Amino acid sequence: MRSHDNIQPSKFWLRFFRWFCRAEYKEDIEGDLLERFEVNAENHGVQKAKRLFKKDVLKLFRPSMIRKLEGNQKLNYYGMFKHNLLVSYRNFLRYKSAFLINLIGLSTGLACTLLIYLWVTDELSVDKFHKLDDQLYQVMLHHEESGTLNTQEDTQAILAEALEQEVPEIEIGLQATPSFWFGKMPLTTSEKTIKASGRFAGKRYFELFTFPLIYGSATSALENKESIAISESLATSLFGNPGKAMGKNVKWQVLEFSKDLQVSGVFEDVPANSTEEFDFVLPFDIFADILGEGKHWGNYNALTYVKLAKGTDVDQLNQKLTPFVKEKAPKSNVTPFVRPYSDKYLYSNYENGVQSGGRIEYVRLFSIISIFILLIACINFMNLSTAKASRRTKEIGVKKAIGARREALIWQYLEEAFLMTFISILVALVLVVLILPQFNVITGKQIVFQLSSNLLILLFAILVITGLIAGSYPALYLSGFKVTTILKGKIKNSLGELWVRKGLVVFQFTLSVVLIAAVLVVSKQIEFVQNKNIGYNKENLILFANEGKVTENLDVFFDQLKNTPGVINAGGTQHTIISGGSYTTDVHWPEKNEAVQTRFGNMTVTYDFIETLGVDIIEGRSFSRELTTDISKLIINQEAVKVMRLTNPIGQIVRLWGKDMQIIGVVKDFNFSSLHEPITPMFFKLEDQRMMNILVRIEPGQERNTIDRISKLYKEYNAGFDFNYTFLDQDYAIQYAAEGRVATLSKYFGGIAIIISCLGIFGLAAFTAERRSKEIGVRKALGASNSNIVRLLSVDFNQMIVLAILIALPLSYFLLKSWLDEFAYHIDLEIWYFLLAGLAALVIAWLTVGLQTFKAARANPVKSLRSE
Repeated sequence: MRSHDNIQPSKFWLRFFRWFCRAEYKEDIEGDLLERFEVNAENHGVQKAKRLFKKDVLKLFRPSMIRKLEGNQKLNYYGMFKHNLLVSYRNFLRYKSAFLINLIGLSTGLACTLLIYLWVTDELSVDKFHKLDDQLYQVMLHHEESGTLNTQEDTQAILAEALEQEVPEIEIGLQATPSFWFGKMPLTTSEKTIKASGRFAGKRYFELFTFPLIYGSATSALENKESIAISESLATSLFGNPGKAMGKNVKWQVLEFSKDLQVSGVFEDVPANSTEEFDFVLPFDIFADILGEGKHWGNYNALTYVKLAKGTDVDQLNQKLTPFVKEKAPKSNVTPFVRPYSDKYLYSNYENGVQSGGRIEYVRLFSIISIFILLIACINFMNLSTAKASRRTKEIGVKKAIGARREALIWQYLEEAFLMTFISILVALVLVVLILPQFNVITGKQIVFQLSSNLLILLFAILVITGLIAGSYPALYLSGFKVTTILKGKIKNSLGELWVRKGLVVFQFTLSVVLIAAVLVVSKQIEFVQNKNIGYNKENLILFANEGKVTENLDVFFDQLKNTPGVINAGGTQHTIISGGSYTTDVHWPEKNEAVQTRFGNMTVTYDFIETLGVDIIEGRSFSRELTTDISKLIINQEAVKVMRLTNPIGQIVRLWGKDMQIIGVVKDFNFSSLHEPITPMFFKLEDQRMMNILVRIEPGQERNTIDRISKLYKEYNAGFDFNYTFLDQDYAIQYAAEGRVATLSKYFGGIAIIISCLGIFGLAAFTAERRSKEIGVRKALGASNSNIVRLLSVDFNQMIVLAILIALPLSYFLLKSWLDEFAYHIDLEIWYFLLAGLAALVIAWLTVGLQTFKAARANPVKSLRSE
């Protein structure tokens, strides 16, 4: 006879049965199964009985016998979740001030984060819309000058064709001109004249770049020299409807050059996230005809774009291109290389041939700022949650006493943090929608808010990350209380908890002080740039294009212009002044080291231009109409004298572009380029025709009337043309628009960071005063004055703020010095900038804490002592 232990069925199958069987059947059926097993064991043996038991269990595993999956465990989780939500809701109502502080801080911080995300996304999308983006590259040139490399995008017009023919890795080589070279050019139909910006480009331009054609073919739109492709908006302006534009005639003109063209294509308007902005495209062959003999390896008169073959190793290609130009022109000092076309916008700066940043620095800067602001808001949540822990100890003690595990309590407080973050995100989204139009004005963008999949993913990530950051420390801290300690009322703030809270406050205000210092310094630098004496008086100077019949009668127009009431002087130039002239290294003088290339700025001008601009002549004379030989004379600046090491420059002969030129004057150095760059050697060269721009100095106080008179004179020559002009000081300011926007945004974000930090310290001061209310009552009952109480409650906060200032001052000095070093001319970092930033933070903190401490000090001590 077998023992009872030897005839037990398989434990695994018995457990499996107990797991799936409905509760109401389990007991009866299990008894029957065990009884059948014993009978089978007696009749057929244990092994067969176990096999039959397994078979019986599997037969019972059917829908009618399987218990429902939503069992008590799920119901308990749901119930716990619902309970936690209810508790969170009641806590929000009970501690309204803490809830509002957290809501305002988190929602404001999240709104800033979302706005900066939208801005960063827009910045990163610039020029990325081209279908061939991964194969589309721009050819750049390193110019070796005086032992350093100067990187420029201007290339030889013949480079593109040579690269396409001789370099297998380059499938397409294409040349083009920037749209800003010629400004607004007049286009005339039989009915109207409209000025628009345009560019010259090679035949395969619309194949290489994604500017979709609505009408016409990308392969033939620029096929011949009589073609012109225009934008949808320009087609509407010229012909009333884009569909009517195809095949219509348009007359184009720049200076004395004009041509009758036929519309061969209509393309979609250039998107806002394109660095190139233009309204029409002309075949590059037209520009080649204008250049004439100017197409050679020593003339940089085009931009070059290429399409690389898939899989091309760009580093190896750049090594291969290093000698390319020097093989064509042995005396050349340039080395070509390619960079991704879409890097042009964000990575535009080069220092001695090495890429050294650009607008990407602003993208990184504001990304970091957004993280800092969000961290400050999260710190507020953590500090306020731990500060009010003493008011929730009974809740924690009761839950632990009745069996709540620490994991459940952690989840409860995390859930509360997630709920707070979710509500803040909803408020932040509303704020973003409301603020976005003004944000676009500040940033110069056209950002449209849309709940895209990427944004939804970001919002979910923000919810999880912010909830974890803001809720993890309070959750771990609150859930760690021992039940016996809670119920005995012996909870005390641990030294570690106090240090963490104080450290977070110090971190908050360190960031705030850095931002205040940044606002001060950036504002001062932009003010310095706008008001710096750049070597000429840029006030009351207007600039407009030389076009139409003015070009044909330029001398007569100048005579009439100078006789116009309110006009002080006028002159012409090929350049726009603030963007500098063109550059050349083909300048030679006695004792020059021919092994060293030196770049000279070149401004080709008419008579009276130097006088109109207001540049001081410190030696020699200006160009004179009375001396017809001045066409072969040069006027140079002080830096050129220094570079050429001339002791007596007047009368010296230099060789320019193969011709002997005599120096007749030296002008005081002035900035004819951005203040980001140092003054370079330059010269003025005289030419009385082919001036792209006309510069006029008008009398102060008579601007409006004088401009009206100039406009009337202009329209006498160019009937039907609009008179478009700009003030030179406004153009000058536009150069620094990016810095100006940084200054403006830094003011807003700095202010927001301070506000959020003050919200947090305000809440901490309130809870500190509440926790010490009985102590305050006792001290007041013993005769302590209000000032003593205020001092008592403020001392800890003062110490934290002072420590934050001491950390922030050297940190802000280092960061701001790095930023200022990007300017060739900048303010000196004075100590009062940083002292003022620290003092501002200190005063703001004092006011914030003072409101609460003074309120606590004035409270009636009887109320706090009565509860004992």
